[in-house]
Amino acid sequence: MAENKNRALAAAILPLVGGAANVTTVVHCMTRLRLGLADRSLVQDEALKAVPGVMGVVEDDTYQIVLGPGTVARVTPEFEALVEEERAAAPAPAPAAVPATATAGAVPEPHPVTAEELAARGAELKAERKARNATPLKLFLRRIADIFVPLIPALIGCGIIAGVNGLLTNLGWAPGVTPALGALASGFMALIAVFVGYNTAKEFGGTPILGGAVAAIIVFPGIGDVEVFGSQLSPGQGGVLGALGAAVLAVYVERWCRRWVPEAVDVLVTPTVTVLVSGLVTVFGLMFVAGQIASGIGTGADWLLENTGAFAGFVLGGLFLPLVMLGLHQALIPIHTTLIESQGYTALLPILAMAGAGQVGCAVAVYLRLRRNASLRRTIRSAMPAGILGVGEPLIYGVSLPLGRPFITACVGGAAGGAFIGAFSMLGDTVGSTAIGPSGWALFPLLAGNQSLGLLIAVYGGGLLTGYLVGFLATYFFGFSKQMLTDLNADVDAGESGEARAEAEPTDAAPEEPGAPGGPGPEGTDGPSGRRPGTPPAPAPAPASS
Repeated sequence: MAENKNRALAAAILPLVGGAANVTTVVHCMTRLRLGLADRSLVQDEALKAVPGVMGVVEDDTYQIVLGPGTVARVTPEFEALVEEERAAAPAPAPAAVPATATAGAVPEPHPVTAEELAARGAELKAERKARNATPLKLFLRRIADIFVPLIPALIGCGIIAGVNGLLTNLGWAPGVTPALGALASGFMALIAVFVGYNTAKEFGGTPILGGAVAAIIVFPGIGDVEVFGSQLSPGQGGVLGALGAAVLAVYVERWCRRWVPEAVDVLVTPTVTVLVSGLVTVFGLMFVAGQIASGIGTGADWLLENTGAFAGFVLGGLFLPLVMLGLHQALIPIHTTLIESQGYTALLPILAMAGAGQVGCAVAVYLRLRRNASLRRTIRSAMPAGILGVGEPLIYGVSLPLGRPFITACVGGAAGGAFIGAFSMLGDTVGSTAIGPSGWALFPLLAGNQSLGLLIAVYGGGLLTGYLVGFLATYFFGFSKQMLTDLNADVDAGESGEARAEAEPTDAAPEEPGAPGGPGPEGTDGPSGRRPGTPPAPAPAPASS
Protein backbone atom coordinates (compact mmCIF):
# COMPACT_ATOMS: atom_id res chain seq x y z
CA MET A 1 0.00 0.00 0.00
CA ALA A 2 2.84 2.36 0.93
CA GLU A 3 4.60 1.54 -2.35
CA ASN A 4 1.44 2.40 -4.29
CA LYS A 5 1.22 5.75 -2.47
CA ASN A 6 4.85 6.60 -3.21
CA ARG A 7 4.50 5.51 -6.82
CA ALA A 8 1.32 7.56 -7.19
CA LEU A 9 3.10 10.66 -5.90
CA ALA A 10 5.99 10.05 -8.31
CA ALA A 11 3.52 9.52 -11.15
CA ALA A 12 1.78 12.81 -10.33
CA ILE A 13 5.08 14.73 -10.31
CA LEU A 14 6.66 13.36 -13.49
CA PRO A 15 4.34 14.88 -16.15
CA LEU A 16 4.31 18.21 -14.31
CA VAL A 17 8.09 18.56 -14.66
CA GLY A 18 7.96 17.92 -18.40
CA GLY A 19 8.03 14.13 -18.51
CA ALA A 20 10.96 11.76 -18.71
CA ALA A 21 12.40 13.48 -21.79
CA ASN A 22 12.86 16.67 -19.77
CA VAL A 23 14.57 15.01 -16.76
CA THR A 24 18.35 14.84 -17.03
CA THR A 25 19.35 13.91 -13.46
CA VAL A 26 17.53 12.58 -10.39
CA VAL A 27 18.99 12.73 -6.87
CA HIS A 28 17.63 13.43 -3.41
CA CYS A 29 18.84 14.77 -0.08
CA MET A 30 17.19 14.65 3.34
CA THR A 31 13.92 16.27 2.27
CA ARG A 32 14.12 17.28 -1.41
CA LEU A 33 13.85 15.56 -4.78
CA ARG A 34 16.49 17.33 -6.88
CA LEU A 35 15.95 17.23 -10.63
CA GLY A 36 18.11 18.35 -13.50
CA LEU A 37 15.85 19.65 -16.27
CA ALA A 38 16.56 20.13 -19.96
CA ASP A 39 13.91 22.84 -20.35
CA ARG A 40 12.70 24.72 -17.28
CA SER A 41 9.76 26.25 -19.19
CA LEU A 42 8.05 22.83 -19.42
CA VAL A 43 7.47 22.69 -15.65
CA GLN A 44 3.91 23.44 -14.48
CA ASP A 45 4.74 25.11 -11.17
CA GLU A 46 1.26 25.80 -9.83
CA ALA A 47 -0.02 22.33 -10.67
CA LEU A 48 3.05 20.81 -9.05
CA LYS A 49 2.61 22.80 -5.83
CA ALA A 50 -1.03 21.65 -5.68
CA VAL A 51 -0.08 17.95 -5.66
CA PRO A 52 -0.85 16.40 -2.23
CA GLY A 53 2.46 15.56 -0.58
CA VAL A 54 4.44 18.35 -2.27
CA MET A 55 5.36 20.93 0.38
CA GLY A 56 7.01 23.43 -1.93
CA VAL A 57 9.61 23.92 -4.63
CA VAL A 58 13.01 25.59 -4.62
CA GLU A 59 14.76 26.81 -7.77
CA ASP A 60 18.52 26.45 -7.69
CA ASP A 61 21.07 24.89 -9.99
CA THR A 62 18.63 21.95 -9.79
CA TYR A 63 14.83 22.04 -9.52
CA GLN A 64 14.09 20.93 -5.95
CA ILE A 65 10.73 19.52 -4.85
CA VAL A 66 10.28 19.43 -1.06
CA LEU A 67 8.63 16.14 -0.03
CA GLY A 68 9.79 15.75 3.57
CA PRO A 69 12.10 13.35 5.45
CA GLY A 70 11.62 9.64 4.78
CA THR A 71 9.08 10.31 2.04
CA VAL A 72 11.66 11.61 -0.43
CA ALA A 73 13.83 8.51 0.01
CA ARG A 74 10.86 6.31 -0.90
CA VAL A 75 9.49 8.43 -3.74
CA THR A 76 12.83 8.92 -5.53
CA PRO A 77 13.32 5.25 -6.57
CA GLU A 78 9.73 5.15 -7.84
CA PHE A 79 10.32 8.37 -9.78
CA GLU A 80 13.51 6.98 -11.32
CA ALA A 81 11.69 3.79 -12.32
CA LEU A 82 8.90 5.76 -13.98
CA VAL A 83 11.44 7.86 -15.89
CA GLU A 84 13.12 4.71 -17.20
CA GLU A 85 9.78 3.10 -18.12
CA GLU A 86 8.62 6.20 -20.00
CA ARG A 87 11.90 6.47 -21.89
CA ALA A 88 11.76 2.80 -22.84
CA ALA A 89 8.21 3.15 -24.12
CA ALA A 90 8.92 6.34 -26.08
CA PRO A 91 12.67 6.75 -26.69
CA ALA A 92 12.32 10.10 -28.43
CA PRO A 93 9.25 12.01 -27.19
CA ALA A 94 8.63 15.51 -28.42
CA PRO A 95 9.31 17.85 -25.47
CA ALA A 96 6.86 20.49 -26.69
CA ALA A 97 3.98 18.00 -26.46
CA VAL A 98 4.59 17.08 -22.83
CA PRO A 99 2.61 19.88 -21.14
CA ALA A 100 -0.48 18.95 -23.14
CA THR A 101 -0.42 15.43 -21.67
CA ALA A 102 -0.47 16.49 -18.05
CA THR A 103 -2.33 14.28 -15.63
CA ALA A 104 -5.95 14.78 -14.79
CA GLY A 105 -6.33 17.24 -11.97
CA ALA A 106 -3.37 19.36 -13.10
CA VAL A 107 -4.02 23.07 -13.19
CA PRO A 108 -4.40 24.07 -16.89
CA GLU A 109 -2.76 27.12 -18.42
CA PRO A 110 -5.15 30.08 -18.19
CA HIS A 111 -4.88 30.56 -21.98
CA PRO A 112 -3.35 28.68 -24.91
CA VAL A 113 0.41 29.06 -24.94
CA THR A 114 2.50 28.69 -28.07
CA ALA A 115 5.89 27.03 -28.19
CA GLU A 116 7.47 30.42 -28.83
CA GLU A 117 5.86 31.88 -25.71
CA LEU A 118 7.01 28.93 -23.62
CA ALA A 119 10.55 29.32 -24.94
CA ALA A 120 10.54 33.05 -24.21
CA ARG A 121 9.17 32.47 -20.71
CA GLY A 122 11.79 29.83 -20.05
CA ALA A 123 14.55 32.17 -21.23
CA GLU A 124 13.29 34.93 -18.93
CA LEU A 125 13.13 32.60 -15.94
CA LYS A 126 16.59 31.28 -16.69
CA ALA A 127 18.03 34.80 -16.98
CA GLU A 128 16.34 35.93 -13.74
CA ARG A 129 17.56 32.88 -11.87
CA LYS A 130 21.09 33.29 -13.16
CA ALA A 131 21.19 36.95 -12.23
CA ARG A 132 19.87 36.17 -8.76
CA ASN A 133 21.72 32.98 -7.87
CA ALA A 134 24.59 32.30 -10.24
CA THR A 135 27.27 34.21 -8.38
CA PRO A 136 30.67 32.47 -8.28
CA LEU A 137 30.49 32.07 -4.51
CA LYS A 138 27.02 30.51 -4.53
CA LEU A 139 27.89 28.17 -7.37
CA PHE A 140 31.01 27.07 -5.52
CA LEU A 141 29.12 26.48 -2.28
CA ARG A 142 26.47 24.43 -4.10
CA ARG A 143 29.15 22.28 -5.67
CA ILE A 144 30.69 21.66 -2.26
CA ALA A 145 27.24 20.76 -0.93
CA ASP A 146 26.67 18.30 -3.79
CA ILE A 147 29.91 16.55 -2.84
CA PHE A 148 28.80 15.95 0.74
CA VAL A 149 25.03 15.38 0.41
CA PRO A 150 25.50 11.71 -0.67
CA LEU A 151 27.64 11.14 2.43
CA ILE A 152 24.99 12.28 4.91
CA PRO A 153 23.34 8.85 5.48
CA ALA A 154 26.69 7.31 6.47
CA LEU A 155 27.56 10.33 8.61
CA ILE A 156 24.26 10.01 10.46
CA GLY A 157 24.48 6.24 10.92
CA CYS A 158 28.08 6.23 12.11
CA GLY A 159 27.50 9.30 14.28
CA ILE A 160 24.57 7.71 16.08
CA ILE A 161 26.58 4.53 16.66
CA ALA A 162 29.41 6.69 18.02
CA GLY A 163 27.02 8.40 20.41
CA VAL A 164 25.56 5.10 21.64
CA ASN A 165 29.06 3.70 22.05
CA GLY A 166 30.15 6.74 24.06
CA LEU A 167 27.12 6.44 26.32
CA LEU A 168 27.75 2.73 26.94
CA THR A 169 31.43 3.39 27.61
CA ASN A 170 30.68 6.17 30.13
CA LEU A 171 28.18 3.94 31.92
CA GLY A 172 30.57 0.97 31.89
CA TRP A 173 28.03 -1.25 30.17
CA ALA A 174 28.66 -3.99 27.58
CA PRO A 175 32.49 -3.83 27.63
CA GLY A 176 32.67 -6.72 25.18
CA VAL A 177 30.56 -4.87 22.60
CA THR A 178 31.88 -1.30 22.81
CA PRO A 179 35.15 -2.00 20.91
CA ALA A 180 33.14 -3.37 17.99
CA LEU A 181 30.78 -0.38 18.08
CA GLY A 182 33.79 1.93 18.14
CA ALA A 183 35.18 0.25 15.02
CA LEU A 184 31.82 0.55 13.24
CA ALA A 185 31.56 4.23 14.13
CA SER A 186 35.15 5.14 13.27
CA GLY A 187 35.71 3.13 10.09
CA PHE A 188 33.86 5.49 7.81
CA MET A 189 35.31 8.63 9.38
CA ALA A 190 38.81 7.17 9.05
CA LEU A 191 38.31 6.81 5.28
CA ILE A 192 35.99 9.72 4.63
CA ALA A 193 38.73 11.49 2.65
CA VAL A 194 38.53 8.72 0.03
CA PHE A 195 34.76 9.17 -0.40
CA VAL A 196 35.17 12.95 -0.56
CA GLY A 197 37.85 12.58 -3.24
CA TYR A 198 35.63 10.25 -5.26
CA ASN A 199 32.61 12.57 -5.12
CA THR A 200 34.73 15.65 -5.80
CA ALA A 201 36.16 14.22 -9.02
CA LYS A 202 32.66 13.16 -10.06
CA GLU A 203 31.22 16.62 -9.38
CA PHE A 204 34.00 18.45 -11.24
CA GLY A 205 33.82 16.22 -14.29
CA GLY A 206 36.78 13.89 -13.75
CA THR A 207 37.08 10.14 -13.30
CA PRO A 208 35.72 9.48 -9.78
CA ILE A 209 37.99 6.55 -8.97
CA LEU A 210 41.09 8.62 -9.75
CA GLY A 211 39.90 11.29 -7.34
CA GLY A 212 39.43 8.63 -4.68
CA ALA A 213 42.85 7.13 -5.40
CA VAL A 214 44.64 10.46 -4.94
CA ALA A 215 42.66 11.28 -1.78
CA ALA A 216 43.52 7.84 -0.35
CA ILE A 217 47.13 9.01 -0.03
CA ILE A 218 46.03 11.28 2.81
CA VAL A 219 44.80 8.42 5.02
CA PHE A 220 47.44 5.82 4.04
CA PRO A 221 49.38 4.84 7.21
CA GLY A 222 52.71 4.87 5.37
CA ILE A 223 52.44 8.62 4.78
CA GLY A 224 53.85 9.03 8.27
CA ASP A 225 57.31 8.15 6.89
CA VAL A 226 57.33 11.26 4.66
CA GLU A 227 58.98 14.46 5.90
CA VAL A 228 57.80 17.84 4.61
CA PHE A 229 59.12 21.24 5.70
CA GLY A 230 61.16 19.62 8.45
CA SER A 231 58.29 17.69 10.06
CA GLN A 232 56.76 14.27 9.58
CA LEU A 233 53.37 14.03 7.96
CA SER A 234 50.68 12.13 9.83
CA PRO A 235 47.92 9.93 8.35
CA GLY A 236 44.78 11.98 7.89
CA GLN A 237 46.60 15.33 7.96
CA GLY A 238 44.51 17.84 6.02
CA GLY A 239 41.43 15.60 6.20
CA VAL A 240 38.51 16.39 3.92
CA LEU A 241 39.98 19.75 2.92
CA GLY A 242 43.09 18.04 1.61
CA ALA A 243 40.94 15.46 -0.17
CA LEU A 244 38.94 18.22 -1.86
CA GLY A 245 42.07 19.96 -3.09
CA ALA A 246 43.74 16.73 -4.22
CA ALA A 247 40.71 15.55 -6.19
CA VAL A 248 40.18 18.93 -7.89
CA LEU A 249 43.84 18.95 -8.91
CA ALA A 250 43.50 15.40 -10.24
CA VAL A 251 40.56 16.49 -12.43
CA TYR A 252 42.59 19.27 -14.05
CA VAL A 253 45.63 17.02 -14.59
CA GLU A 254 43.37 14.39 -16.14
CA ARG A 255 41.78 16.95 -18.48
CA TRP A 256 45.22 18.09 -19.60
CA CYS A 257 46.20 14.49 -20.31
CA ARG A 258 43.02 13.79 -22.28
CA ARG A 259 43.81 16.80 -24.45
CA TRP A 260 47.46 16.00 -25.23
CA VAL A 261 48.03 12.26 -24.75
CA PRO A 262 47.51 10.15 -27.92
CA GLU A 263 44.47 7.88 -27.77
CA ALA A 264 46.59 4.78 -28.36
CA VAL A 265 48.35 5.15 -24.99
CA ASP A 266 45.69 7.14 -23.12
CA VAL A 267 44.57 4.18 -21.01
CA LEU A 268 48.13 3.76 -19.69
CA VAL A 269 49.48 7.30 -19.54
CA THR A 270 46.52 9.37 -18.31
CA PRO A 271 45.77 7.49 -15.05
CA THR A 272 49.48 7.20 -14.26
CA VAL A 273 50.25 10.87 -14.81
CA THR A 274 47.08 11.94 -12.98
CA VAL A 275 47.85 9.95 -9.83
CA LEU A 276 51.60 10.71 -9.94
CA VAL A 277 51.41 14.47 -10.43
CA SER A 278 48.43 15.24 -8.22
CA GLY A 279 49.64 12.72 -5.64
CA LEU A 280 53.10 14.29 -5.31
CA VAL A 281 51.61 17.78 -5.07
CA THR A 282 49.25 16.48 -2.37
CA VAL A 283 52.04 14.88 -0.35
CA PHE A 284 54.53 17.72 -0.61
CA GLY A 285 52.13 20.64 -0.44
CA LEU A 286 48.39 20.16 -0.09
CA MET A 287 48.47 17.98 3.01
CA PHE A 288 50.57 20.51 4.90
CA VAL A 289 48.52 23.52 3.74
CA ALA A 290 45.17 21.80 4.35
CA GLY A 291 46.38 20.70 7.78
CA GLN A 292 47.18 24.31 8.69
CA ILE A 293 43.76 25.45 7.45
CA ALA A 294 42.01 22.71 9.42
CA SER A 295 43.94 23.70 12.53
CA GLY A 296 42.98 27.34 11.93
CA ILE A 297 39.29 26.42 11.66
CA GLY A 298 39.43 24.65 15.00
CA THR A 299 41.32 27.49 16.67
CA GLY A 300 38.99 30.09 15.16
CA ALA A 301 35.84 28.26 16.28
CA ASP A 302 37.22 27.92 19.80
CA TRP A 303 38.13 31.62 19.96
CA LEU A 304 34.77 32.69 18.58
CA LEU A 305 32.78 30.72 21.14
CA GLU A 306 35.07 31.47 24.08
CA ASN A 307 35.16 35.24 23.50
CA THR A 308 31.92 36.13 21.69
CA GLY A 309 29.84 33.04 22.43
CA ALA A 310 26.50 34.71 23.19
CA PHE A 311 26.70 37.09 20.23
CA ALA A 312 28.03 34.43 17.86
CA GLY A 313 25.29 32.03 18.96
CA PHE A 314 22.64 34.72 18.44
CA VAL A 315 23.82 35.40 14.86
CA LEU A 316 24.36 31.77 13.87
CA GLY A 317 21.08 30.57 15.39
CA GLY A 318 19.14 33.41 13.80
CA LEU A 319 20.54 33.04 10.29
CA PHE A 320 20.41 29.27 9.93
CA LEU A 321 16.75 29.02 8.83
CA PRO A 322 17.34 31.32 5.84
CA LEU A 323 20.32 29.14 4.91
CA VAL A 324 18.09 26.05 5.04
CA MET A 325 15.48 27.84 2.96
CA LEU A 326 18.10 28.60 0.30
CA GLY A 327 19.64 25.13 0.46
CA LEU A 328 23.05 26.57 1.37
CA HIS A 329 23.27 24.98 4.82
CA GLN A 330 24.97 21.92 3.30
CA ALA A 331 28.01 24.08 2.57
CA LEU A 332 28.77 24.03 6.31
CA ILE A 333 29.37 20.27 6.26
CA PRO A 334 33.11 20.52 5.48
CA ILE A 335 33.55 22.82 8.49
CA HIS A 336 31.65 20.43 10.77
CA THR A 337 33.62 17.47 9.43
CA THR A 338 36.92 19.26 9.92
CA LEU A 339 36.04 20.08 13.54
CA ILE A 340 35.00 16.49 14.22
CA GLU A 341 38.25 15.21 12.73
CA SER A 342 40.42 17.59 14.73
CA GLN A 343 38.52 17.90 18.03
CA GLY A 344 36.21 14.90 18.15
CA TYR A 345 33.05 17.04 17.93
CA THR A 346 31.64 20.15 16.26
CA ALA A 347 30.59 22.90 18.64
CA LEU A 348 28.72 24.75 15.89
CA LEU A 349 26.01 22.17 15.22
CA PRO A 350 24.18 22.44 18.60
CA ILE A 351 24.00 26.22 18.13
CA LEU A 352 22.66 25.91 14.59
CA ALA A 353 20.16 23.31 15.81
CA MET A 354 18.45 26.06 17.82
CA ALA A 355 16.95 27.36 14.58
CA GLY A 356 14.76 24.27 14.54
CA ALA A 357 13.69 24.97 18.12
CA GLY A 358 12.55 28.47 17.16
CA GLN A 359 10.63 26.95 14.26
CA VAL A 360 8.82 24.51 16.56
CA GLY A 361 7.84 27.27 18.99
CA CYS A 362 6.61 29.35 16.08
CA ALA A 363 4.47 26.50 14.77
CA VAL A 364 2.82 26.00 18.17
CA ALA A 365 1.93 29.70 18.30
CA VAL A 366 0.47 29.58 14.79
CA TYR A 367 -1.55 26.51 15.79
CA LEU A 368 -3.07 28.35 18.75
CA ARG A 369 -3.63 31.68 17.02
CA LEU A 370 -5.35 30.25 13.94
CA ARG A 371 -7.83 27.95 15.66
CA ARG A 372 -10.31 27.96 12.77
CA ASN A 373 -7.83 27.24 9.96
CA ALA A 374 -8.23 23.46 9.88
CA SER A 375 -5.95 23.01 6.88
CA LEU A 376 -3.00 24.81 8.42
CA ARG A 377 -3.44 23.12 11.80
CA ARG A 378 -3.44 19.73 10.09
CA THR A 379 -0.20 20.61 8.32
CA ILE A 380 1.38 21.60 11.64
CA ARG A 381 0.32 18.35 13.31
CA SER A 382 1.80 16.25 10.52
CA ALA A 383 5.06 18.24 10.29
CA MET A 384 5.65 18.70 14.03
CA PRO A 385 7.33 15.29 14.71
CA ALA A 386 9.93 16.03 12.03
CA GLY A 387 10.42 19.53 13.45
CA ILE A 388 11.00 18.22 16.97
CA LEU A 389 13.63 15.86 15.57
CA GLY A 390 15.35 18.78 13.87
CA VAL A 391 14.12 18.52 10.26
CA GLY A 392 12.82 22.03 9.72
CA GLU A 393 11.89 22.10 6.04
CA PRO A 394 8.32 20.72 6.41
CA LEU A 395 7.49 23.49 8.88
CA ILE A 396 9.37 26.10 6.86
CA TYR A 397 7.61 25.40 3.57
CA GLY A 398 4.31 24.30 5.06
CA VAL A 399 3.84 26.91 7.77
CA SER A 400 6.15 29.83 8.50
CA LEU A 401 7.51 30.83 5.09
CA PRO A 402 4.12 31.03 3.29
CA LEU A 403 2.81 33.16 6.17
CA GLY A 404 5.70 35.64 6.10
CA ARG A 405 6.05 37.21 9.53
CA PRO A 406 6.16 33.90 11.45
CA PHE A 407 9.30 32.97 9.51
CA ILE A 408 11.03 36.02 10.98
CA THR A 409 9.80 35.32 14.51
CA ALA A 410 10.98 31.71 14.18
CA CYS A 411 14.44 33.07 13.38
CA VAL A 412 14.24 35.19 16.54
CA GLY A 413 13.58 32.04 18.56
CA GLY A 414 16.56 30.32 16.96
CA ALA A 415 18.76 33.33 17.75
CA ALA A 416 17.72 33.23 21.41
CA GLY A 417 18.48 29.52 21.73
CA GLY A 418 21.84 29.99 20.01
CA ALA A 419 22.73 32.83 22.35
CA PHE A 420 21.88 30.60 25.34
CA ILE A 421 24.30 27.85 24.29
CA GLY A 422 26.91 30.39 23.18
CA ALA A 423 26.82 32.04 26.60
CA PHE A 424 27.76 28.74 28.24
CA SER A 425 30.64 28.38 25.79
CA MET A 426 31.96 31.69 27.09
CA LEU A 427 31.80 30.20 30.60
CA GLY A 428 33.88 27.22 29.47
CA ASP A 429 31.08 24.70 29.02
CA THR A 430 31.31 23.77 25.33
CA VAL A 431 28.54 21.61 23.87
CA GLY A 432 29.31 19.74 20.65
CA SER A 433 28.08 16.90 18.46
CA THR A 434 29.99 13.82 17.30
CA ALA A 435 28.04 13.60 14.03
CA ILE A 436 26.47 15.68 11.28
CA GLY A 437 22.83 15.44 10.31
CA PRO A 438 20.66 14.82 13.40
CA SER A 439 19.29 17.83 15.22
CA GLY A 440 16.56 18.66 17.73
CA TRP A 441 15.91 15.85 20.18
CA ALA A 442 17.81 13.42 17.97
CA LEU A 443 21.04 15.21 18.89
CA PHE A 444 20.94 14.19 22.57
CA PRO A 445 22.68 10.80 22.05
CA LEU A 446 25.42 12.52 20.03
CA LEU A 447 26.38 15.23 22.51
CA ALA A 448 30.05 15.60 23.38
CA GLY A 449 32.18 18.37 24.81
CA ASN A 450 34.56 19.36 27.56
CA GLN A 451 32.17 18.68 30.46
CA SER A 452 30.19 15.77 31.88
CA LEU A 453 27.40 14.27 29.80
CA GLY A 454 24.81 15.40 32.34
CA LEU A 455 25.87 19.04 32.08
CA LEU A 456 25.97 18.86 28.28
CA ILE A 457 22.43 17.50 28.23
CA ALA A 458 21.27 20.25 30.59
CA VAL A 459 22.82 23.05 28.51
CA TYR A 460 21.55 21.72 25.20
CA GLY A 461 18.09 21.06 26.69
CA GLY A 462 18.05 24.59 28.08
CA GLY A 463 18.85 25.95 24.64
CA LEU A 464 15.97 23.99 23.10
CA LEU A 465 13.55 25.26 25.73
CA THR A 466 14.75 28.83 25.18
CA GLY A 467 14.26 28.49 21.42
CA TYR A 468 10.80 26.97 21.89
CA LEU A 469 9.69 29.69 24.32
CA VAL A 470 11.06 32.72 22.48
CA GLY A 471 9.87 31.41 19.10
CA PHE A 472 6.41 30.88 20.59
CA LEU A 473 6.16 34.27 22.29
CA ALA A 474 7.60 36.24 19.36
CA THR A 475 5.16 34.57 16.97
CA TYR A 476 2.13 34.71 19.26
CA PHE A 477 2.46 38.45 19.94
CA PHE A 478 4.26 39.78 16.85
CA GLY A 479 3.76 37.18 14.13
CA PHE A 480 0.42 38.45 12.82
CA SER A 481 -1.11 41.76 11.92
CA LYS A 482 -4.82 42.29 12.61
CA GLN A 483 -5.59 41.94 8.93
CA MET A 484 -3.61 38.67 8.73
CA LEU A 485 -5.57 37.24 11.65
CA THR A 486 -8.83 38.22 9.95
CA ASP A 487 -7.81 36.71 6.63
CA LEU A 488 -6.13 33.56 7.89
CA ASN A 489 -8.30 32.54 10.84
CA ALA A 490 -11.01 31.12 8.57
CA ASP A 491 -12.54 27.67 8.46
CA VAL A 492 -10.70 26.50 5.35
CA ASP A 493 -10.27 22.74 5.10
CA ALA A 494 -7.65 21.08 2.90
CA GLY A 495 -10.23 18.59 1.71
CA GLU A 496 -12.41 21.18 0.00
CA SER A 497 -12.60 21.38 -3.76
CA GLY A 498 -10.67 24.07 -5.58
CA GLU A 499 -13.86 26.07 -6.16
CA ALA A 500 -14.91 25.94 -2.54
CA ARG A 501 -11.47 26.93 -1.39
CA ALA A 502 -11.38 29.86 -3.80
CA GLU A 503 -14.70 31.09 -2.41
CA ALA A 504 -13.52 30.70 1.16
CA GLU A 505 -10.30 32.65 0.63
CA PRO A 506 -10.29 36.41 1.09
CA THR A 507 -9.69 38.36 -2.07
CA ASP A 508 -7.38 40.93 -0.48
CA ALA A 509 -4.47 39.60 1.52
CA ALA A 510 -2.59 41.93 3.83
CA PRO A 511 0.59 43.13 2.13
CA GLU A 512 3.83 41.94 3.59
CA GLU A 513 6.67 44.21 4.53
CA PRO A 514 9.04 44.81 1.61
CA GLY A 515 11.77 42.23 1.50
CA ALA A 516 10.27 40.06 4.22
CA PRO A 517 9.80 36.34 3.63
CA GLY A 518 6.35 35.82 2.23
CA GLY A 519 6.44 39.04 0.22
CA PRO A 520 6.02 39.27 -3.54
CA GLY A 521 7.69 36.36 -5.28
CA PRO A 522 8.48 35.49 -8.89
CA GLU A 523 5.90 34.90 -11.59
CA GLY A 524 3.19 36.90 -9.84
CA THR A 525 3.04 34.64 -6.78
CA ASP A 526 2.46 35.95 -3.27
CA GLY A 527 5.47 34.43 -1.58
CA PRO A 528 8.73 32.55 -2.05
CA SER A 529 6.91 29.23 -2.07
CA GLY A 530 4.42 30.38 -4.69
CA ARG A 531 1.34 30.02 -2.43
CA ARG A 532 -0.96 32.64 -1.05
CA PRO A 533 -0.75 33.10 2.73
CA GLY A 534 -3.45 31.04 4.34
CA THR A 535 -3.41 28.23 1.78
CA PRO A 536 -0.59 25.98 2.98
CA PRO A 537 0.37 22.82 1.12
CA ALA A 538 -1.42 19.55 1.67
CA PRO A 539 -0.35 17.79 4.85
CA ALA A 540 2.87 15.90 4.57
CA PRO A 541 2.90 12.14 5.15
CA ALA A 542 3.97 11.10 8.61
CA PRO A 543 7.77 11.56 8.69
CA ALA A 544 9.94 8.50 8.80
CA SER A 545 13.61 8.25 9.57
CA SER A 546 15.76 8.58 6.48
